[in-house]
Amino acid sequence: MTLLLSLILAICTGPGLSESSLRVRLVSGPHRCEGRVEVEQNGQWGTLCDDGWNMENVAVLCRELGCGAAKGTPRGLKYLPLPDKNQDIVNQQITCSGMEDSLAQCKLEELDYGICTHKEDSGAACDPFPFSETVRLADGPSRCEGRLEVKHQGQWGSVCKAGWNLRAAKVVCRQLGCGRALLTQAYYNRAVQGPWPIWLSWVSCSGKELTLQKCSLSPWGGSTCTHDQDTWVQCEGPFELRLEGGDHCSGRLEVLHKGLWGSVCDDDWGEKENQVVCKQLGCGKPVSRPPHAKKPFVPGVGQIWLDDVRCSGNETSLEQCRHRLWGYHDCTHKEDVAVICSGP
Repeated sequence: MTLLLSLILAICTGPGLSESSLRVRLVSGPHRCEGRVEVEQNGQWGTLCDDGWNMENVAVLCRELGCGAAKGTPRGLKYLPLPDKNQDIVNQQITCSGMEDSLAQCKLEELDYGICTHKEDSGAACDPFPFSETVRLADGPSRCEGRLEVKHQGQWGSVCKAGWNLRAAKVVCRQLGCGRALLTQAYYNRAVQGPWPIWLSWVSCSGKELTLQKCSLSPWGGSTCTHDQDTWVQCEGPFELRLEGGDHCSGRLEVLHKGLWGSVCDDDWGEKENQVVCKQLGCGKPVSRPPHAKKPFVPGVGQIWLDDVRCSGNETSLEQCRHRLWGYHDCTHKEDVAVICSGP
């Protein structure tokens, strides 16, 4: 995460939130995707001050909760029953770009004027239906690769590849919770052609949109394309990780690709990358070894999948970090990455 919440999220009636204990929820609303915003500290839930609270923040919160599109920033007072007057309040201003995966990755600043009361509690309204229910990749080898389909008026239809580019593919991959968009030749399997309509003739995206529906779209229906021109999208699938040779939270790092486990080269690997691995595995924080200590685990055999992995430390999973193309490296297994985390 960008900043440790133990240093930056101070609750006015108690100590700061710790990164490992942070949870977010919406309470007292009509469904789990709308309500008053609360965050947890050591088993105690506190409300969030609404100073600086905006739609970009709500968009991130909706994504974090697995909800659909951000719909509004209602006042927390709207939702009954009201919080207990003694309930903690987070007196911090949160500033998100709208692209983060969680509120913890946003910029968090101390308020330099007074403290909030429960009359200023934040609220959030998200669509209860996830974004992924309006976009899918069909008839491919996985949910992260296939023919692009969008839902309109309750019916799935395809998208013509006219003007399609990597920027638009990035939006789709982000919307589906997959990894990076990959350059791929347009492909369509005629054996699985169906009777569905072609909903969109063209799509134009900047690459920064949260969903495909936020891009510039042609009018729905009325396309002159044929199904031979359907758009095919390929994303990296979510990384599956494991630590071998120790226990669940320590060992030689391996990633799964194309059904085969392989190791990761330690070129440019450091503390930030360790943080992301421990976070993704739910294993706390990395435990440092002496700088010249021998690696504590036996080198792997077979495939070396990744090299030159670079993370900022903000990522929630390794798939969000930069790396060379799968299988391209200049390493031997003597350079396999090993990670030791503090534990679940």
